[in-house]
Amino acid sequence: MTTLENLLTDLVSGDEERAESAVPPLVELGQDAIPPLLDLTRSPDMDTRWWALRTLAQLPHCRTEWLVRFLTEDPAPEIRQCAALGLAGKADESATGPLVQALTDADGMVGSLAATALVRIGGAAVPSLIEVVKQGPQSARILALRALAEIKDHRAIPIMMKVMEEDSSLLQHWAQEGLERLGFDMIYIKPE
Repeated sequence: MTTLENLLTDLVSGDEERAESAVPPLVELGQDAIPPLLDLTRSPDMDTRWWALRTLAQLPHCRTEWLVRFLTEDPAPEIRQCAALGLAGKADESATGPLVQALTDADGMVGSLAATALVRIGGAAVPSLIEVVKQGPQSARILALRALAEIKDHRAIPIMMKVMEEDSSLLQHWAQEGLERLGFDMIYIKPE
């Protein structure tokens, strides 16, 4: 067997230590590793897909659309989590739409990792995050507000001020956190 074949065997061996030790050398192989890794992402076995995707996400030549496909289409939450984490490493604003949609994923960790990826994208994600805070389901609004607080973009101030009037302590927390990070250290008292 070739070195590539040996590494791929280790990657899908079912032994986490062997799999993890195969990742760095596969990444070093660069583009030569991409076709077989993409083949492994089509496996019906979730662990095989996870390790292949985890390795692909580390490659400098990994395309955003490869990760987005798994974020939006894979039935396994572990795979969607891996894709969101990979997208956080890329910080590619072309992934903003799918990441915003992932804020409503049935798996809370997928949503949380998507919010982290949106923070890494930064200012380009702000308008979409503001829309989620205005109109999204409660769990997505909280994640979007957390992302806005971490991005620290002045365009979010009006929505943060508006959220301070709501009854949700989590929304209020992230709005206050965001306002403080933007230099608005105020005490908010809700009139009775």
